[in-house]
Amino acid sequence: MTTRGQFAIIELMTKLTRAKWLVWLVVVGALAATFSLGFYFGAERNAEEDKVITLVGKEAGRPSSVDFSPFWQAWNILDERYVADNGNSSTTKETTDQERVWGAIAGLTGSLDDPYTIFLPPEEKKKFEEEISGNFSGVGMEIGIKDDILTVVAPLPNSPAKRAGVQAGDKILKIDDKLSSNLSTDEAVNLIRGPEGTVVKLTLFRDVETSVEKKEPFEVSITRDVITIPTIDVKETPEGVYVIRLYNFSAVSANLFRDALRGFVESKKDKLIIDLRGNPGGFLESSVDMASWFLPVGKPVVVEKHGGDTEDRVYRSRGYDIFTDNLKMVILIDRGSASASEILAGALSEYGKATLVGEKTFGKGSVQELIPLEGGSSLKVTIAKWYTPKDHSISLHGLEPDVEVAFTEEDFKAGRDPQLDKAIEILLKK
Repeated sequence: MTTRGQFAIIELMTKLTRAKWLVWLVVVGALAATFSLGFYFGAERNAEEDKVITLVGKEAGRPSSVDFSPFWQAWNILDERYVADNGNSSTTKETTDQERVWGAIAGLTGSLDDPYTIFLPPEEKKKFEEEISGNFSGVGMEIGIKDDILTVVAPLPNSPAKRAGVQAGDKILKIDDKLSSNLSTDEAVNLIRGPEGTVVKLTLFRDVETSVEKKEPFEVSITRDVITIPTIDVKETPEGVYVIRLYNFSAVSANLFRDALRGFVESKKDKLIIDLRGNPGGFLESSVDMASWFLPVGKPVVVEKHGGDTEDRVYRSRGYDIFTDNLKMVILIDRGSASASEILAGALSEYGKATLVGEKTFGKGSVQELIPLEGGSSLKVTIAKWYTPKDHSISLHGLEPDVEVAFTEEDFKAGRDPQLDKAIEILLKK
């Protein structure tokens, strides 16, 4: 069968797979809509019975092995002894009982020491939903917690952050006048995000090995703008190397990647670079679909380990596998390559399909689920960790390049790209 014919079959398979996922999403949505933690007591009761039922309601679901008496003791002491600032400051406000409950849950998630497991009170939940729907403006960069420090995963191309000189790996010490040390990723996002045309000031620290100029913290002022997120770019170098630059793993990236591969096949070239630098990831299914163009059916692409009694889930290649051993491929990675980028690069590297060139990746290999709670709040919980086919923990270790090449600030200013140059050099020697 011709390659063009294979593409037609794969497009049909992709549509069928998408239809199955839509059915699955409808079922999950229906189940989520029926979820409730409340109980209704309709019978008439005397005052003493009401008191007992109220206490039972407060303790519903409490683990029998946990002593909650210190919590309630502290609650009552605060009620009796705490004196709030009753001055005339405009920032003075009373903390409600419900806000104390939100604070307690936030402390509970904080005790896990996982920057990706967080509590979202109603207002924060609303902002989060606006963010993932794309209805926001900001500076255009992905951030995360790395070594307990708020860190830039990657600035988006042509974004305000990129134009201001922000680089992958920059440590964010302050947002305006607020220290970042006690902020979750989502709290930091809410501070950095804001109306179009307004300015946010970031205090950054850049690793010495990537810059000879910035060895001390420095400030950048960035004007927020509406962010347009690119997905993919394609070019051919003068040496005849085909380059696919992938900026994220969005809902449409798998189809765009397929189209880019069609262009590569029709070019009759045999040398391919997949550039994942600064790609913060996205949909797991997109990375699995992309890996399937290079791997036989059934080959593990990534293993999702849940821990406890939950069985590990293995995501396997769909077996498009249209390329022969004549394909020569390099994948470019750096500190801004994370999540789905690490899944794709890790799988193709471990199966010997591609050489990794650049810098060690970010190391974001965990799965979060957004779980609704009563009162309009939510928990974003880490439910699993990702491992490569050879059982390498992405979260713990990231990916090391086969050929390490630095990209310094001086290279950037001079318009050089030593990582791309090395990738081309390697392919021309194969």
